[in-house]
Amino acid sequence: MKLYTLPLMSLIVLCLLAACGFKLRGQISPLPFKSMYVMAPDGHTIGLEMERLIKNSSTTRLATTRTEAEATLDIISAVNERAILSLSGGGRVRDFNLIYRVIYRVLDQRGIEIVPNTEIALTRILPFLDAQILAKEGEERLLVKEMQSDALQQIIWRLSAYKAPAESSQ
Repeated sequence: MKLYTLPLMSLIVLCLLAACGFKLRGQISPLPFKSMYVMAPDGHTIGLEMERLIKNSSTTRLATTRTEAEATLDIISAVNERAILSLSGGGRVRDFNLIYRVIYRVLDQRGIEIVPNTEIALTRILPFLDAQILAKEGEERLLVKEMQSDALQQIIWRLSAYKAPAESSQ
């Protein structure tokens, strides 16, 4: 292989990646709120993860109470489900469908809903073998954690696109 072909091939690969719309994940877009309070279901880690994400990646300040926040993110529920997707000819489970659902809304300082109840539902397929039960349990935990992370990213992206309605001056 000639020495000049490596840079040429690298350039071709970069052009192909750019043409398909690929881009590296960048920082989260700034949220349109100066301060935000996060409410989450008791005993669920999604609230702590959301607070960490906002604190590390945004210009929005985390409020310690609901009254001092410009907006409140109320995570109403975060549920993971597992449903049988397919069975073998002998009636054994071959695949599970993992479903992660998050329902949230956003309230302003006065408690008025500015973003209505919104659901994000993510699914993953988990192939299953009886001989690998322990490995599949670990894989399932990993997939659920990944789906939670994806759901949080989607919430942040959706909130960053929020535009407050214009005040009518009459």
